[in-house]
Amino acid sequence: MKILALEFSSPQRGVAVRGPAAAGAAEVLGEAFEAGGKTSEPFRMIEEALAQAGLKREEVECIAVGLGPGSYNGIRVGIAIAQGWQLARSIKLCGMDSVRLIAAGAAAEGLAGTVAVVIDAQRQEFYLALYDIAAGLPREITPLKLVNRAELEVACTGAVTPVGPEVTRWLAHGRIIMPRASILAKMAAAQARFVAGEHLEPVYLRETTFVKAPPPRIIPD
Repeated sequence: MKILALEFSSPQRGVAVRGPAAAGAAEVLGEAFEAGGKTSEPFRMIEEALAQAGLKREEVECIAVGLGPGSYNGIRVGIAIAQGWQLARSIKLCGMDSVRLIAAGAAAEGLAGTVAVVIDAQRQEFYLALYDIAAGLPREITPLKLVNRAELEVACTGAVTPVGPEVTRWLAHGRIIMPRASILAKMAAAQARFVAGEHLEPVYLRETTFVKAPPPRIIPD
């Protein structure tokens, strides 16, 4: 299956193309990045990765999207592209938590033991999840949750290695690891469950709140 992976949740936006290799295994055929925390040219990256892979848009059979948490705008861009593509081409879609991609990236870089995936949640809060990595495989210990700075520092003491896109801003002993589109594509290749575009939703732990607008004023004649 030819997979296009879109991971726009972190300061390093990425696109990867993965397809069947000659030996029957799957491999990354193309990959493109955009740094700086903005998804200004997603289709340029898509075209670049497809060109590296020697594929055309109509040959894509599945799109995998990183669902965050992270950049709300970036995640929405990825979801919108996937939804539009499915409407036009009836392709398969799958979404994956970007936290899992970071944990898998930590395993790929040779980290072992307990790692804390840390992502900026704004408002002086952080997304935090703990994983145990053994034999190159990450296993979730503590599910994703929101914590404050004090709770973050307590959770990342001792033998815990903090990892994440910007983790060294808050924890000097952390290790920068981005959620990579190539890892997303690899994990999507093992997927058996796909969804309709309308079921792709960003990972967002805060309850949505809004303020109701006051009634319109009546202006006398």
